[in-house]
Amino acid sequence: MNANILQTPIDYLKGVGPNRADLLRKELGIHTYQDLVNFFPNRYLDKTRFYKINELQRNSAEVQVVGKITHIKSVDQKRGKRLVADFIDETGKMELVWFRGQKWIRENLKINTPYVIFGKTNWFNGLFSMPHPEMESVEEYKKQLRTAMQPIYPSTEKLAKSGITNRVVNKLMQQLFIETKGKFYDTLSQELTTELKLIPKAEAVFNVHFPQSQELLAKAQFRLKFEELFYIQLQLLIKNMLQKQKIKGFIFEEIGQNFSEFYKNHLPFELTGAQKRVIKEIRADLGSGAQMNRLLQGDVGSGKTIVALMSMFIALDNGFQACLMAPTEILAIQHYNGLIELCENLDTSIYLLTGSSKTKARREIHEKLENGEIDILIGTHALLEDKVKFKNLGLAVIDEQHRFGVAQRAKLWRKNKVPPHILVMTATPIPRTLAMSLYGDLDISVIDELPPGRKPIKTVHRYDSNRLKVFAFIRDEIKKGRQVYIVYPLIQESEKMDYKDLMDGYESIAREFPDKQISIVHGQMKSDAKDYEMERFVKGETQIMVATTVIEVGVNVPNASVMIIESAERFGLSQLHQLRGRVGRGAEQSFCILMTGHKLSNDSKTRLETMTATNDGFEIAEVDLKLRGPGDIMGTQQSGVLNLKIADIVKDNDILKLARHHAMRILKEDPSLSLEKNKVLRFTYGQLAKHKNIWNYIS
Repeated sequence: MNANILQTPIDYLKGVGPNRADLLRKELGIHTYQDLVNFFPNRYLDKTRFYKINELQRNSAEVQVVGKITHIKSVDQKRGKRLVADFIDETGKMELVWFRGQKWIRENLKINTPYVIFGKTNWFNGLFSMPHPEMESVEEYKKQLRTAMQPIYPSTEKLAKSGITNRVVNKLMQQLFIETKGKFYDTLSQELTTELKLIPKAEAVFNVHFPQSQELLAKAQFRLKFEELFYIQLQLLIKNMLQKQKIKGFIFEEIGQNFSEFYKNHLPFELTGAQKRVIKEIRADLGSGAQMNRLLQGDVGSGKTIVALMSMFIALDNGFQACLMAPTEILAIQHYNGLIELCENLDTSIYLLTGSSKTKARREIHEKLENGEIDILIGTHALLEDKVKFKNLGLAVIDEQHRFGVAQRAKLWRKNKVPPHILVMTATPIPRTLAMSLYGDLDISVIDELPPGRKPIKTVHRYDSNRLKVFAFIRDEIKKGRQVYIVYPLIQESEKMDYKDLMDGYESIAREFPDKQISIVHGQMKSDAKDYEMERFVKGETQIMVATTVIEVGVNVPNASVMIIESAERFGLSQLHQLRGRVGRGAEQSFCILMTGHKLSNDSKTRLETMTATNDGFEIAEVDLKLRGPGDIMGTQQSGVLNLKIADIVKDNDILKLARHHAMRILKEDPSLSLEKNKVLRFTYGQLAKHKNIWNYIS
């Protein structure tokens, strides 16, 4: 048989034809036999079990019941009538209801004849009812040949209108299995299938489309999900391995004066266990001879900056320069001020370069950078300009990396003959499952402890009707000498509306607090006006800052202890968490108050409950992932990476971990997959690299 039969265009499958083929391509991305095999059902109707009426649950599930009709009646309603039949078994009674086709149904229903009914149940007036059930007499039911688990495939409105129903897709799938004889090469090694007790590939593919039982369906899904996630992990791990082999890095063997002096005499506080662990991981990378590519995740306020500074000291101790790139000017200035303060008693030369640096200052920086007089350069995208030339750049730290594209990072690589080591930092906690799948080719470090002395922020949810109490609370906090943020949502489609919300809010705050100084910051202000207002708040000249989300990243005011988020239901979880992180930076107790109206969707309620229940960014990120899915969280540029056919990284978290564990174990023993037992893995991986998503091969 032709091994390439799966690459046959879908037009040639019996029952398809040019029009249907066109629709399948446009609507579902099905171009070949291969794509159709990988078009998996998204749910199944379970007809393996018959329920008794007294076993039914109030869960709108689709169920199958055997019983008899004892009575039929027409019931008047606002518009027309409905037909209602009493349906009983030996355990109880329920109702069957029809809103249309009543004449025909009434003529064909037989009283006291055993029927098998199937459909969704509703609970109404103390009774279960089933609208428009599928019905068959028990006698007819016994004659039918059927699979007990009926697959339901994803569909679109266009397909349904064009007559490509679930039944049609099912028939096409049957035809495909006839033409391919259902023979598929196994794409996993014998060792893996034996160890994990996986069913053969052919059996898995058959049972996922035509399940013979609940148990076989579960085994088929497990096998296919494992395989899909295993090859994604294998790809990422091999990429990481090749990167380390191919891209040599500077070897930083020395831990010298800068690092030791700072560690012994100038550390403002004792490092947490997590910070020590991460510094150890970075030190090992910097001394390995391979270029470091490490992602450092740590919640707002967890002390990533100290880790970055100490990593830069290692570069300095080995005769190299370091740079730190931030996505906004505000954040770059803040990093600069923070590092200057930490290094004030050290002989470290730190400079700042941003878009608004004056020409004279730029010239001086360019010159000093090239002759090695600058140790650490902090800046925005301005660092990427061709004019910016380092004498010897050894380490580049990138803050909030999701705001920089791959091309921008690559520019940093070219700032030295050998690419500098790269440390990428983010305060956006990425769920572990997602990090494993998207950044599996980066080494990941996590700071999961807050520095000692930090009190967890108290978060509460208040409705608009409690506003007067919230104002009283603000007054009390300001009396104690604290400062307050009040943030309004920014929804880009309607900047006019946002601006109006903000100005209305500002006016009502000004009326409520006539004796207080108030700063205002929003996206439509010129950057020098924005900086001026920020500066007043930082210096404590104003007590209240009214702002849009422009303050989300990077403002550090230890004296600000209250964050009020207006219309909190309009924010995503990660944004709420980022905003909350603007307070809680001093030793005082801080508060975050989420203000909303009374009308809230279920998702909004979940977000608000999560925020009030936990301060753990990773826990919040996991909930966010469940609510929004991976594509939304990572943004469009990343979601394509996870073009999964059957696995779901949220629900199949355990399978993902198992797949990664086995991929790592195999590569540790056999990095080039050259052993005889891994031959099939090498072949499949090669095909995958060529075709991106080949999972099946005809034997």
